[in-house]
Amino acid sequence: MPERPNHTPLRPSWRCPVCGILWPCSAAKLRLLGQYREDRPGLLAHLATVQEEATADLTKLNPGTALPDLTPRFVGWAETR
Repeated sequence: MPERPNHTPLRPSWRCPVCGILWPCSAAKLRLLGQYREDRPGLLAHLATVQEEATADLTKLNPGTALPDLTPRFVGWAETR
C-alpha cells in the first residue's frame, strides 16, 4: 500500500510540505476533524497550542513584522463546524 502524503506543518514557515499552502491545509483539517471526532474541546485546545507555536516560529522568522491575527487560520475554522 502506498504511503499517504504527510500534511503536517513545515516549520518554521507553517506551510504544508505537500500542498505548499498555509497550514492547516484542507487535508490537515480533515485529518484533525477525524482524529478529534468525539472531542471538539480537545481539538480546539490542540489548535490553540499549535497556534502559539506558530506565533513563536513566525515571529522569529519575521522579526520586526507584525503578524496577522492567526486565530481564524488555526482555531476559527474548527469553532464554526
